[in-house]
Amino acid sequence: MILVVVLAACVAGANPEVGAASAEGTVAGFWMGLWHGVIAPVTFFVSLFTDNVNVYEVHNSGNWYDFGFVLGAGILLGGGAGAGRRR
Repeated sequence: MILVVVLAACVAGANPEVGAASAEGTVAGFWMGLWHGVIAPVTFFVSLFTDNVNVYEVHNSGNWYDFGFVLGAGILLGGGAGAGRRR
């Protein structure tokens, strides 16, 4: 039962800001997601000490931003090929 509660707590919720423009009037797409994925470790470190820096852009285009973000993070961390080489 505890495992079910823990896993349910990790379920992502809907982002009401998807497709909505930011204060600058822009929406982050695939290329911005790719960039944010690459710089995610640095951004995470900075976000620990600053309230106005977030790892993930909430004003995004949806699935394409998510794909770019995951791809960028995978590129930085070596992805599956990097894990296979270590064996």
